[in-house]
Amino acid sequence: MAIIRKPINRGGIKSAGYDRASRILEIEFSNGRLVQQTNVGEEIATRFLASSSPAGYYQDKIEEEYAIKR
Repeated sequence: MAIIRKPINRGGIKSAGYDRASRILEIEFSNGRLVQQTNVGEEIATRFLASSSPAGYYQDKIEEEYAIKR
């Protein structure tokens, strides 16, 4: 099942979406890079998606804390 992403268009992030069942946060960057961070809790994902500074939130709370699905 594909993860539905919503437009972000801030801080180098083009879009992002979260799948609660699989706990995957999918992020598409403005440069075309697509990552799926695994085992991300719903609260973290919700805060990221609602953040006024999603790039900063990603760097501070997600990037190094959660594995990237290969």
